[in-house]
Amino acid sequence: MKGVPEQPMCGFSNAVVQIFRMHGVTNYDAHNVLADENMRQGIKEFSNWPTIPQIFIGGEFVGGCDILLQMHKNGELIEELQKVGIQSALIEQEDKKE
Repeated sequence: MKGVPEQPMCGFSNAVVQIFRMHGVTNYDAHNVLADENMRQGIKEFSNWPTIPQIFIGGEFVGGCDILLQMHKNGELIEELQKVGIQSALIEQEDKKE
């Protein structure tokens, strides 16, 4: 990402942080690509994806901010988190409503 979760340095990185927070995901690795140009270019080549931030769940590349936002909106992110043993806080909120 650009910046760190405590201080994102672009709107897309901030959106990813906010989506993870909504789901209660707070324990994840984040790397500030602005601090290392080699990392910034290397991650783009590694994933064959042109934009940053880049999201990996369970070691698998998911996509960028736009993909994560789409997954959040359609409920797919909850399923992907469950696959790696993370229960979304949004499920807990739904359970409380019932």
